[in-house]
Order: sequence, then structure tokens, then C-alpha cells
Amino acid sequence: MTGTAEFLAFDLGASSGRAMLVTLEQGRFRLTEVHRFRNGPMQIGGGYFWDAERLLAEIKTGLRACLDLGGRPRTLGIDTWGVDFGLLDEDGRLIGPPRHYRDPRNDAAMKRVHDRVPRARIYESTGIQFMPLNTLYQLAAAAQDSEFRSVRRLLFMPDLLNYWLTGVGQTERTIASTSQIMNARTGQWDRELLDAIGVPAGIMPEIRQTGRLAGPLTESLAIELGRPDLQVVLTAGHDTASAIAAVPASGDRWAYISSGTWSLVGVELNEPLIDADSLAANFTNEAGYGRSVRFLKNVAGLWLLQECVRCWREAGRDYAHDQLVSMAERSEPLVSLIDPNDPRFSSPGDMPARIAAACRDGGQPVPVDEAAMVRCIFDSLALCYSAVLRTIETLTGRKIEEIHVVGGGSRNDLLNRQIAAAGGRVVIAGPDEATALGNAGVQAIAVGALEDIRRLRRTVRDSTDLRTFHPPDDPQESRRWADAEERFRGLVAQSANPLR
Repeated sequence: MTGTAEFLAFDLGASSGRAMLVTLEQGRFRLTEVHRFRNGPMQIGGGYFWDAERLLAEIKTGLRACLDLGGRPRTLGIDTWGVDFGLLDEDGRLIGPPRHYRDPRNDAAMKRVHDRVPRARIYESTGIQFMPLNTLYQLAAAAQDSEFRSVRRLLFMPDLLNYWLTGVGQTERTIASTSQIMNARTGQWDRELLDAIGVPAGIMPEIRQTGRLAGPLTESLAIELGRPDLQVVLTAGHDTASAIAAVPASGDRWAYISSGTWSLVGVELNEPLIDADSLAANFTNEAGYGRSVRFLKNVAGLWLLQECVRCWREAGRDYAHDQLVSMAERSEPLVSLIDPNDPRFSSPGDMPARIAAACRDGGQPVPVDEAAMVRCIFDSLALCYSAVLRTIETLTGRKIEEIHVVGGGSRNDLLNRQIAAAGGRVVIAGPDEATALGNAGVQAIAVGALEDIRRLRRTVRDSTDLRTFHPPDDPQESRRWADAEERFRGLVAQSANPLR
């Protein structure tokens, strides 16, 4: 392309959100953060919820901040975490705040659904990993509420925000695919599955392809912001799909780890991989940009550390992230290990105490201090990633030579070195703002500023200072990690996780 183009990417994660002005000029991206804010669940009674109206207010604040700084974006796009949704009545009003995916009622709903519909039937259609947080189970729980009779439309979180910006209610393929209700092969809602959980198919939004225009800002918002020409693009609405669109890779011998609150470990395929083996391994087939499939597994990720930090802060011990990493580097490695996907770690609470209990239950030393606790988390995540990647190689028959770590976790050089050591593969770290770059890159393709996904990835590669980490050369160090892998496999085999 020639000239300069600007795009506004709103990247909303489970713990924070940001507005990034992304400038494309001379084959390179330049990012300017114009707004950042905290995000997290509200606890109301015994449930967890999202403050969706506040998220809309933050988006409007980000828009104003961008314009006040002189930004002139051609389009904007919104990505969020997956599975969660808002329910609207016949007047288009939100019926209560959207539930948070860690809401405790999901476990019982999952059991009810599986009593009615066999797991194999669900997986054959959707190809999605079984987790209580999936939309399927959340929606089954919502259908038991008396106010559900008033529901006329369901919109996933990015769709809800797009609806408030444009007045158009629709969904985008990548976010719809996280629901465990979309047929992975046809790209349409599984009406039989909806009927089985007592949900009318008519409330489900039309599924549209990634990169379509959602529409212009509503007249009132355009007047308020002074931008009647600003269009909203249906970018890859699932944040992981946006991040994977920006992985600076080529060929097919690479895997990705999108590292944040969750870690998504997988490869990109041309079609879903749905068979008895992928079901037994509980892998997911989520939609990626274009017609690609993100064949992956969800791992608990840096959520474990985030909850520890929150607990330590409440106890008066406030640590910066870099400080914790430095402390962990000085702590002895591979002393204690946990299964990051153990269900006891899934909900908010006293994470240090839960990790200590898991170590005791596994006959291992309890981490003696915060540094040892962080080291335990990082060691365990690296071994978990390696185990997932080995399973991917078995399921796909594809040899993985490079691991691309993107997202906020890519800045953690200690964890990157551990991933390389545990997996015996080269790790390429960056970009840390992959989600915003992928979000903006899809917008750029939508308006013709970039040709295709290959050009997008090449532009990301040319715009990013990537860091490379190699497996250890020392045979003794390699043996230590191999021994740790055996211990980790034993822990996982004993795990109480029924969804493994």
C-alpha cells in the first residue's frame, strides 16, 4: 500500500482493556495507546457479572481520547474474551448485566446439559473443548431464570458493544465459534442443540464473516463525537483470533501460545479436526480469520499469578510484575509442580492457599515464599504447554519446530526460556500487543489497506523486535526438564479434572 492509514483497535480482556491507535505507514505498524482501564467481575449476591455499560463508557472515552490526540482512524474494531453474552428484550434493552464466565452456576448447568445430550453429539457438531464456562452451559443456566421469557436477542460481548455503537445486532464468526453452539463445519447455529437446552433459535444473531463492515456510528453518537464517517468493522471479535491473525510466522511448522489471563496453545488448520482422538484429548476447533481453524487447548495461564498478586496486595504485600519475575529467577526451579487446569484454580479466591494445598496433596514441598510460588506457576505452565504441543503433534501428524509466544505474557523472558527448555523447541516472543495488531490488521484488510493475512503477518514481523530463545545445550539441564515432565504427567493423571 501507499500513504498512511489509521485504525482504532479496542482490545478488551478479562482483567484490562485498552484503546490502541494503530498507524500503517510504509509497510510498518506503529501503535499509540490512547486509553487503558481496569476490567474485572462484579460480585452480586452469589454470582459474578460484567459491567457492560461501563465498558461502553470506556470505549467512548477511548474514542474521544483518540480524536483529542489528533487521531483520524478510518475504522474501529472491538475484540473481547470469548463465551460471554448479553440478553436483550424486545426494545433492545439489556436484561440485567451479563454473567461472567466464572459464575458458579455453570457447573450444575453443564451436568444438566450432558444428562440430555451426549458429549460425543455436542463435540461432533461444534468441535469445542468442554469447559463449564462455555456459552452452551451459561445459556442453559440462563434459560432457567424467570426473566428469560423476555429475551428476544443474544449478543456476545463484542457484538453487544458493536450494537450500542451502530444499532445493528449481529455476530462475527470467531466469537460465535467459542460458544459450543455453532456447527464447526457449516458455520451455523446448531438448532437441535439449542432446542435440547430449551432456548429458541430465534434469539441467536446472524453469523457474519470476519472483516465485514458492521455499519457506521449511530447518528447520535456520530454527532456527539463529530465523526459521521467513522465505520465499525467486524474484526476478529474473539481476542485470541485477533492475536493469532498477527502471529509473525510463515509456513506450517509453527505453533502459538497466546499468553495472558488464559493461555491458548495451538496450531492453525485449514479445516476442523473432529474425531474420537481430539474429543478424548478435549481439544477445541475455533474459527480463525478467513476460513482457518484454531485447533487449540485452553490452559489456565497467568490467571494463577494474577490471583496470587491480588491476594498478596490485599495482605499488604504489593509486588510489580517485573519484581516477581526477578524474584522467581533467583528461586530454585522445578521444586514443586501443579496442574494449572486443576478445577480448584478456576474461580476467584485465595490462590496461594490453593496452590499450597495442591502441592501438599501431590506429596511435594509447599512453596516457601512468594518467589517459590511464582516459580512453581511458571514451571508448571511451561510443562503444561509442552504436554499440549506434544499432543497436537500426535493428533495432527504435524512436526512443530517453532513456538510463537504472543500477548502480554511474551514479555516474560523467564517463562519464555522455560517454555523453550520444557518443549525442546525454539521460542520466538512477540509482539506483546498481538491482539491489537491483529484487530487493526483485519480492519486494514477490510478497507483494502493490506492485501491479505500473509501481508498482515509480514507487516507485523517487520514492525516488531522479536526475541528468540533456544532450548538448553547442557544435557544435564535437558534431563532435569525431562524428569520434571514425567512428574508433571503423573500429577495430571491424578488430577480431579473431569474434563481433561
